[in-house]
Amino acid sequence: MDPEKIRCGWCGTDPLYVKYHDEEWGVPVRDDKTLFEFLLLETFQAGLSWITVLRKRENFRKAFDGFDYKKIAEYDQSKIDSLLQNEGIIRNKLKVLSAITNARAFMEIQTEFGSFSNYIWGFVNHKPLKNILKTHKDAPATTNLSDTLSKDLKKRGFKFVGSTVVYAHMQATGMVNDHIESCFRYHEV
Repeated sequence: MDPEKIRCGWCGTDPLYVKYHDEEWGVPVRDDKTLFEFLLLETFQAGLSWITVLRKRENFRKAFDGFDYKKIAEYDQSKIDSLLQNEGIIRNKLKVLSAITNARAFMEIQTEFGSFSNYIWGFVNHKPLKNILKTHKDAPATTNLSDTLSKDLKKRGFKFVGSTVVYAHMQATGMVNDHIESCFRYHEV
């Protein structure tokens, strides 16, 4: 971690958070597998802090078959039971069930649009939105666009995709650049 670099205030000094900020957050993601990974993690994060999820990310990767949505869509009751016993992840039954529901809905979107990336990036005309923020506190929790996307995802059967979760997903996957203007990553992403 380079202490000379100006970063968004939300990442603090936790090395895991700083690494995530410096290497991943806000970088445009167009790969369906990675988009699903972030979607799954964001839905489990609902109501919790992102650092909690980041600390469990590798456990989630192992528990959810490397975020393979095709496998997740086929999970049966015994797999659900094993996930609910897995102390390395967030053991919320509704969120575990939503991972399966969302994997199935994700694949339906792929069929309809050719890829999930085509679908979700279509909401921003396939080009990242770039906000101008002075501090990380200026970033909104939701926008009209995240409201619209959230409603569309819900209409398509997704669970735990409220506007706040959707906006966090948009930030994480670079659909929107919410790095503060003075952050060294603002112009890099």
